[in-house]
Amino acid sequence: MIIGYYAGLLGLLFIVLTLRIVRMRWKLKVGIGDGGDHQLKKAIRVQGNFVEQVPLTLILIYLVEAQWSNMFLIHGLGSALLIARVLHAYGLTKTSKTSFGRFFGAVVTTLVMLTASVLLIVSYLKHNQIF
Repeated sequence: MIIGYYAGLLGLLFIVLTLRIVRMRWKLKVGIGDGGDHQLKKAIRVQGNFVEQVPLTLILIYLVEAQWSNMFLIHGLGSALLIARVLHAYGLTKTSKTSFGRFFGAVVTTLVMLTASVLLIVSYLKHNQIF
């Protein structure tokens, strides 16, 4: 399955985001929370946003792949999600304010989720001859 490739790449990105937090905690000697450090707080938020968005989106893409079997569609959704998450992490790491990376990453992640969701709904409706 193609989605496994993107899940693997996103898994590596998650490890990078996690190791950034571990390194900062070690350096600042912070065991729990952010210790009042703004950079650590941002790093925790970058990882948290990844955890909030990526798993469901991967599940949706997996289900689209299972039903549509279109290689180009899955590569399009998977690569868009990967690029969006890299840009989002980069943008939020650089500034807490709005940035191109943060905005583009959030919008594209939402569009990938929306596209996959709509495709799954359409597939269900067609399969059950509702329209």
